[in-house]
Amino acid sequence: MHHKWQGVYPAISTQFYEDGSINYQANRRMLEQLIEDGINGIIVLGTVGENASLTSAEKREFLQHTVRTVNGRIPVIAGCTEHSAGEAIDYVKAAEQIGVDGIMLLPAVVYRGTDREVLTHYQLVARATKLPIMVYNNPVSYGVDIHLDMMAILAEEPNIVAIKESTTDTRRISELYQRFGQRFVIFCGVDDIALESVLLGATGWISGLTNVFPRESVTLFRLAQQGRLAEARELYRWFMPLLRLDTVPTLVQCIKLAEQIVGRGHENVRLPRLTLAGEERRYVEQVVATALASRPDLQALSTTAAE
Repeated sequence: MHHKWQGVYPAISTQFYEDGSINYQANRRMLEQLIEDGINGIIVLGTVGENASLTSAEKREFLQHTVRTVNGRIPVIAGCTEHSAGEAIDYVKAAEQIGVDGIMLLPAVVYRGTDREVLTHYQLVARATKLPIMVYNNPVSYGVDIHLDMMAILAEEPNIVAIKESTTDTRRISELYQRFGQRFVIFCGVDDIALESVLLGATGWISGLTNVFPRESVTLFRLAQQGRLAEARELYRWFMPLLRLDTVPTLVQCIKLAEQIVGRGHENVRLPRLTLAGEERRYVEQVVATALASRPDLQALSTTAAE
């Protein structure tokens, strides 16, 4: 199946007003900024997008708005985290009609399925659409590891084309290449192992903190691909305290607060989430302030890294 998924893909946030309704104007502005800053694609309605907190109607409306705003300039991959294969199929069929470019598919996470159950979920959804599908493998958060033997079975589905690898074990990237060669496009799905993952062969990075610092993210990715390790390490070390914010249970609130601090969005979230308070809020504010005060000069790096 023809696809060109590569590069830096922020998992965008869903912007809300204080009353919890969707702020489409803020989302449009955020998308335009990200595209201008050079990101290569987006994940919409992933974890950072608070997928599970939106109604079915809101999800479809949000996808429509995003597809219209992007207007074909970059790939739009829609997260799918429904509670059953039937609900996932309905969602994927709607997303296909809306015009998204692909699906990032999760297991039915409310129930920790057996290998056979998880495989059946993926097979049924994949066979219900012509859209290319990215497997989202995140055993740390969801308790299900879509391991190599399972991927061997999913490789028989022609439209399962990619994997977002979030085991936090970078050895899995090498194992995937050893077992499957170029069969799957491999994305790093964990911000604080991004550099390691790209050096091991990941050709994409799905990121939360890219929403806040997109130019730094794109530069880091390009430096790594070009083998410019000294510059990449320097940028990565500056970035690391920020990237760690993507690995905590309150990652959505942390990222949205950081977006607000730098003027890219609002921190408003939907229940069951609450905005950060107390020491946790002060910590995020301090990390972002320190990063802004020591922000690297990308001009020299970007000139060569973009070549």
